[in-house]
Amino acid sequence: MRIALVSDTYTPQVNGVTAVLERIAKSLQQAGHDRGIVAPAYPSGGGGPDGPRELRVPSVPFPPYPAIRLSLPRVRLIHRFLRQFAPEVVHVATEGPLGVIGRRYALDRGVPLVTSSHTDFPQYCRYYGARSLEPLAWRFLTWFHRPAALTHTPGRAMRDALLQRGVPHVLIWGGGVDVSHFHPGHRKAWFRRIHGLREDAVLVLHVGRLAPEKDVEVLLEAWALVHEAVGAEAQFVVAGDGPLAPRVDASGPWLRRLGFLDRHELAGLYANADLYVLPSRTETCGLVALEAMASGLPVIAADAGGFRESITSGVNGLLVPPGDARAFAAAILGLVLASEPRRRYGEAARVVALGRDVEPENAELLAQYAMLINHATRGDLWRAA
Repeated sequence: MRIALVSDTYTPQVNGVTAVLERIAKSLQQAGHDRGIVAPAYPSGGGGPDGPRELRVPSVPFPPYPAIRLSLPRVRLIHRFLRQFAPEVVHVATEGPLGVIGRRYALDRGVPLVTSSHTDFPQYCRYYGARSLEPLAWRFLTWFHRPAALTHTPGRAMRDALLQRGVPHVLIWGGGVDVSHFHPGHRKAWFRRIHGLREDAVLVLHVGRLAPEKDVEVLLEAWALVHEAVGAEAQFVVAGDGPLAPRVDASGPWLRRLGFLDRHELAGLYANADLYVLPSRTETCGLVALEAMASGLPVIAADAGGFRESITSGVNGLLVPPGDARAFAAAILGLVLASEPRRRYGEAARVVALGRDVEPENAELLAQYAMLINHATRGDLWRAA
């Protein structure tokens, strides 16, 4: 098979979309299939290009969030690359400028189109002072995904929302976790020492992009309340970066920010933490929560979005009303002070993660691609009305 992957974010950026896209590319390569990748070029380099089968498109910073890059609309360049690669399926992973160009290429040439919807952009409008644009965001997403032969989304909530708006072929895919990479066995006595973390404290962790839509202010307020209550009994650690990083850094010496970590370091950090906190209410899946759960951590998360599909409150973690910093603080404090529930929730979290292993998902994806190619060859590939 020859599969084109088109995305507005890719390595060396670190985020959930990139993690899923890397997994797809690796699965195709390991199965002996060809994959052509269209993705942004980054100033730091890294991650490509991978010879003639990878095209890196020039990009510029997105003004409200410079770490995000907007690729220039080099339509002819991208279409020439795709024509030369001659994909049998075009899989568009994002709804940005590159995604629009890849979508157009597939539809114009009758190539089976797969799209992915990883991000709840309508909710993002609320966090960036543009609540009135939320209906427009939904109209754009509906227009973008409706012609696809298949649309992937990692959670039930986004799947249902797209189906209700007339997107016809939406499947849940992309919510798996590599349970061999993220594993409690990475917990080592020396890990905290070499990273300058206290060995005698309960390590409370957050991993993610530090941006308004992630409810970072709720996290910081809750952590400050817990720190006030227990002092040195807990250490608070953030792995991530973003526009609110200065706000995190200014919180005080009791909070340690490590920045973005590669997957190897991140697996070690999860396994050597004791508790994981995610206040975001905009997650379609919450892949980082699954990574923490695979590492044997109990997760305290907002009772919203994709977290409801992996966390059963009082069994493998706790769900808290979104935006309620005091409720988050109470939940965190309870598990900081009680090691037995922490252990029990963590063990149950690992069991749930084992049921979300990536390998069955990877095989399912390859079967989907083969099905689409077979239907297109016979000339009976369905199209959305």
